[in-house]
Amino acid sequence: MNQIFTFITEAAPVAEAVSATTAEAALIAVEASKIASDAYFTANNVWMMMATALVFIMHLGFASVEAGFTQTKNTVNILFKNTLTPVIGLITYFVVGFSLMYPDATPGFWFGFDGFGIASRANSEAFEYTAGAYTRWTDFLFQAMFAATAATIVSGAVAERIKISAYMIFTVIFVGLVYPIIGSWKWGLGALNEMGFMDFAGSTLVHSVGGWGALAGIIVIGPRLGKYVDGKVIDKPGSSVPLAVIGVFLLWLGWFGFNGGSVLSGDPALTSLVLVNTTLAACGGALGGFFTGYWMFKRLDFGMVLNGILAGLVGVTAGADVFTPVESIFIGSIAGVLVVFSAVTLDKFKLDDAVGAVSVHLTCGIWGTLAVGIFGNASDGSAVPFLPQLYGVLICGAAAFSSAFIIFIILKKTIGVRVSEQHEVEGLDSHEHGIRGYTIVYDK
Repeated sequence: MNQIFTFITEAAPVAEAVSATTAEAALIAVEASKIASDAYFTANNVWMMMATALVFIMHLGFASVEAGFTQTKNTVNILFKNTLTPVIGLITYFVVGFSLMYPDATPGFWFGFDGFGIASRANSEAFEYTAGAYTRWTDFLFQAMFAATAATIVSGAVAERIKISAYMIFTVIFVGLVYPIIGSWKWGLGALNEMGFMDFAGSTLVHSVGGWGALAGIIVIGPRLGKYVDGKVIDKPGSSVPLAVIGVFLLWLGWFGFNGGSVLSGDPALTSLVLVNTTLAACGGALGGFFTGYWMFKRLDFGMVLNGILAGLVGVTAGADVFTPVESIFIGSIAGVLVVFSAVTLDKFKLDDAVGAVSVHLTCGIWGTLAVGIFGNASDGSAVPFLPQLYGVLICGAAAFSSAFIIFIILKKTIGVRVSEQHEVEGLDSHEHGIRGYTIVYDK
C-alpha cells in the first residue's frame, strides 16, 4: 500500500507536467490555426484586389479598341463615353446594383433587393459563398467592374451616331437595374442557379447581356450614314491601328483578372488552370479569325485577328474552370471562326456595329456558354448537362434584349437617340466637345 502511495505521489508532478504540455500544445495549435486562417484570408483578399485592378484596366482596353476602330473625327466622343461609363457604372452599382445582384433572399428567386448601398452588411464581413475568402468590400468592387464592362460593350457598337445624353441614360438603367437582376439569377443564387446553369465568369451574364444590349441599340439607332450604299458595305477606316492593338492586349491582360478573379480565391491549382485556359483560348481565337478572314476576304485581315483574340477570350469565359487546355484551344478557335461569320452576317442585314461588339460578345458569349454543356465536366467528374445552358442563354437573352430595346425605343420617342446629320458627317468631336482627338501643330 505504501508503495502504491509513493508511486502516486511521485507520478503526480509528471502527470501535471504532461497535462500542462498538452494544454500548451492545444493553445499553440489554436494559435497556429488562427494564423493560417488569417494568412489565407489576407492572401485571397490581396489576390481579389489585384484581379479587380486588372478588370479595371479593361476599361482602358475598351477605350483604346473603340477609339482605334472608329473614325478620327469621333475619337474624343468615344473616349468621353468610355471615361464616364465606369464612373456611372460604379456609382449606380453601389447605389442599387450590388444589392439587386446579391440580395439576402431564398435561393431560386427571380427578384430580390437588399436595400440601397452596401453598408447594411458590409464592414469586413465576408460573403458566405466565398467561405470567408475575402471581404464584402472587395467583392463589391470586383463585381462593380464587371457591371461597368457590360455597358462598355454597348458603347462601341453604337459609336459615331448616338447622342451622349441618350447613352448615359441607357447606361444608368442598364447597369443599375437590368444587368444586376439578370446576374442575380445565377451569381446571386437565383432561379438559373437552381436550374443548374453554369457561367463561371460571364460569357452570358456579362458579355452576352452587353451584346444583346448592343444589338438592340444598333437596330433602334440604325447604321451610320454612308455605311451601306447600293447593296455594298462601305468601310469606315479606323483612326489608329496601333491604338486598337494596344487595346486588345490590354483587354487580354485584364482577362487574367476577369477569369482568374472569378475563382473567388487564390486557390493555386484552379487559378492556374483558369489562366492557362484563358490564354490558350485567346491564341486559338486569333488563329481562327486569321484563317477564316483570309479564306473569306483573300487578305491578311488584321482586324479579324484582333477580334478573334477577344472572341476566344469571351468564348472560354463561361467554362474556364471546367475545360481542359486542349478544349480551350478548340473553343477559342471556333469563336474566332464565328466572329468573322457573325460580322459578315450583320452587314448583310445592314446592322452596323462600329467595332464588332455584337459579334465578339454576343455571338461568342452564346457559343462559350453552350460549350460548357458540350465539353465541361463538373468538379465531381460528371458532365455538365446541356439543357440548363441552353435555357440560361434563352432566358438571359430574352430579358436583356427586350429590356434594352424598350429603353432605346423610349429614349428615341422622347429625347431622341441619334445626333443630327450635320454632326454625324462633320464629326462629333468638333460639335459635341469642341476639340479634336488628333492635332498636329506646325511651327511657323
